[in-house]
Amino acid sequence: MSDRKNTGYRGATACTAAGISYRQLDYWARTGLVEPTVRSASGSGTQRLYGFQDILVLKIVKRLLDTGVSLQNIRTAVNHLRARGIEDLARITLMSDGASIYECTNSDEIIDLLQGGQGVFGIAIGKVWSEVEGSLSVLQGENLDNGLLVSGNESDELAARRKLRGA
Repeated sequence: MSDRKNTGYRGATACTAAGISYRQLDYWARTGLVEPTVRSASGSGTQRLYGFQDILVLKIVKRLLDTGVSLQNIRTAVNHLRARGIEDLARITLMSDGASIYECTNSDEIIDLLQGGQGVFGIAIGKVWSEVEGSLSVLQGENLDNGLLVSGNESDELAARRKLRGA
């Protein structure tokens, strides 16, 4: 896969990788829930570009919404996740009882929550991370250094240029 830090993904690609509609993506960006960190829309005709972490958060938001967590609680969780380093996210499991969201970084914390006797669900961010990587490996991104479109499974700039030339 191409270097994630130098690749931005357009809205349609972010939607496909996260499993959401463009309408959701647009609403979440306009309301500040998940804004693109690579490039924001700056007027008519400009393309938002989302980074890997943005798409990871989009997919997590979708999962939380699907399980009935309120948008207000999701906003709090997103702000917390954004404050963490991206490499840190892979070892977190988010647990929720439908009202509150809990961060668990080891199995003891998960067991403590489960022993409370109420129903909870969990989202292992490392698993979501792998799903997003897999989706992006077959989707097109934009190299931020030179503006070339690249496929997620291309390993270098030369391969991207050959593809553009049709060689």
